[in-house]
Amino acid sequence: MIIIDNDYINTIPVLHVVDSNKQNQPLPTVVYMHGFTSAKEHNLPFAYLMAQKGFRVLLPDCKLHGERANQVSGLKLQLEFWDIVSQNLKEIQIIKENIENKGLLLDDRFGLAGTSMGGITTSAALTLYPWIKVAAVLMGSPKATEMANYTIHQVKEQKVKLPYTDEELQAQVDSLRPIDLSQNMHKLNNRPLLFWHGDADKVVPFEQSYSFYQEAKAFYDMEDKLKFIREKGRAHKVSRPAVLETVKWFETYL
Repeated sequence: MIIIDNDYINTIPVLHVVDSNKQNQPLPTVVYMHGFTSAKEHNLPFAYLMAQKGFRVLLPDCKLHGERANQVSGLKLQLEFWDIVSQNLKEIQIIKENIENKGLLLDDRFGLAGTSMGGITTSAALTLYPWIKVAAVLMGSPKATEMANYTIHQVKEQKVKLPYTDEELQAQVDSLRPIDLSQNMHKLNNRPLLFWHGDADKVVPFEQSYSFYQEAKAFYDMEDKLKFIREKGRAHKVSRPAVLETVKWFETYL
């Protein structure tokens, strides 16, 4: 039987999804990060399918989302986007160390995946943590600086007055370079990495992940460890085939 345990790791709300017969055993573990304005429970279908395959899956609520929401919305929340990503990166390490210290992680087999903002977080995490063995990015951008410039342009197009000067905005964009996977491709280190993206996505541009994939091929000794799935006509919404392909990816490599 697959169980869903409402847990807290430090102050991070986490859904812990696992086969009840294996709950206290060390298992290969995947953390799945949700998207902007979403919440942890929205990724339960993926977690359930993974738990059926013998994985432990942890679904955290990001800062200002789900149980951690505090009425911040609209532009204020958008302005917090990269702070949320930064906090996600810190909390991934906290979560990993927690399960490791409890003896619940099997043979360092730790994977990371995410949707949209969660995919952006996943890409950034690959620049920081060599202990991530396998990753999957669903409609997320591995080009942090390019994505930041894109969102700034989108906001300006709406004629919204930003509380920053152009110089301050540029400084914020520049600060993302250390976690921009497209500028740190040497850190991929042949780790299995899956991309899924709908080519009609207007929220996170398809071209950012696809162009990265084309460039990243040169950094892989085995081409099957880097995969890009393009879903024609799909907008900013994960499809069932995308979920099933992600499950298969972790089953294959983790």
